[in-house]
Amino acid sequence: MRILIIEDNPDIVANLYGFLEPKGYILDSAANGYAGLALAAQNTYDVVVLDVMLPGLTGLDICQKLRGELNSNIPVLMLTARDTLQDKVAGFDSGADDYLVKPFSLVELDIRLKALLRRANGVVGGAAILRVGELSFNTGTYEAARAGIPLGLTKTGYTILKCLMREAPKVVPRHVIEHAVWGDDRPDSDALRTHIHALRQALDKPFPFPMLRTIPGLGFKLVSTDDAA
Repeated sequence: MRILIIEDNPDIVANLYGFLEPKGYILDSAANGYAGLALAAQNTYDVVVLDVMLPGLTGLDICQKLRGELNSNIPVLMLTARDTLQDKVAGFDSGADDYLVKPFSLVELDIRLKALLRRANGVVGGAAILRVGELSFNTGTYEAARAGIPLGLTKTGYTILKCLMREAPKVVPRHVIEHAVWGDDRPDSDALRTHIHALRQALDKPFPFPMLRTIPGLGFKLVSTDDAA
């Protein structure tokens, strides 16, 4: 899970890194609202952990901009010292998905993060069923099909497909896909090109129109219709 932490308290940020990174979470952080919103716009995250009181933009402002200007459905977990019903209503009205009052248990935070991700991915029987148009992918059984026809992919192909489907129809930058496949140990050669070609052969070649589109200079995206730009 890749998480964006927008929090100006360095002790809280350090605690989150110390607790979540050993569990395999990938973390980015920002100490003010403007920097946090910029990271959210530039990168792909699974969840945003968002403080309400921030320098620059407040957490409420950021959440509203995520839902409005950026048209993002990324799950947002708000952190705040304010625990009145009015404060919670304001948080949910801004677009937050969950609300955790400081001081909080790191174990509870971890549980809530996982629950948010399950809900966002439409978990069925412990597995996320991703759908884009006529394309479906069960991430539990690693079964993908287009128009009911099974797709035979490599492990890397499934990883790339999941990355693209979770963000569709948004463009997924090349570096985000490379990180999903290889983590921080990215190959020097243009290995991604080879895997994208193989994915296209399985996903698009037998069908009337290509779903996998290259956006020059940016990355790749999936579309659900032939006339999608």
